[in-house]
Amino acid sequence: MEHREEIDLLNPDPDEFFMNQALAEAEAAYAAGEVPIGAVVVAAGRIVGRGHNQVEQLGDPTAHAEMIALTAAAGHFETWRLLGAHLYVTVEPCAMCAGAAVLARVERIIFGVRDPKFGACGSIFNIPAESRLNHRIQVREGVAARQAEALMVSFFRKRRKKEDKP
Repeated sequence: MEHREEIDLLNPDPDEFFMNQALAEAEAAYAAGEVPIGAVVVAAGRIVGRGHNQVEQLGDPTAHAEMIALTAAAGHFETWRLLGAHLYVTVEPCAMCAGAAVLARVERIIFGVRDPKFGACGSIFNIPAESRLNHRIQVREGVAARQAEALMVSFFRKRRKKEDKP
């Protein structure tokens, strides 16, 4: 599958376009047996970082899609400050990932589906809006939520079937 990395000017909602890129990353995670979460970092209408969960593959609890995408974006710009960048992620970021986005000075987080167990952009915590921190992030939720949820449901249904077999 070819990944276009610039905004499609014919698409009236650029958030949907870039979320589709994050969904492609989530599908790569699914294919690798990882929890299917994908992320892309966008600056000035271009993808500057992408990632998908690699926790199992790397044996690293910090190898979340968002962390990998943020690290790639920082490498692209050769700085940890991602001023003006937008983070697109298929599932609501956890506390670690939301915190990293705040530290990186990301401007917006756009996510698909809420995470009622770990979500830190409104579900359990609201780190991007925390007034005690030195930076706040605008958040948009619900972009391509059905597709993101379908991937998660399929993944965990498949995992449970494997666990049920003797």
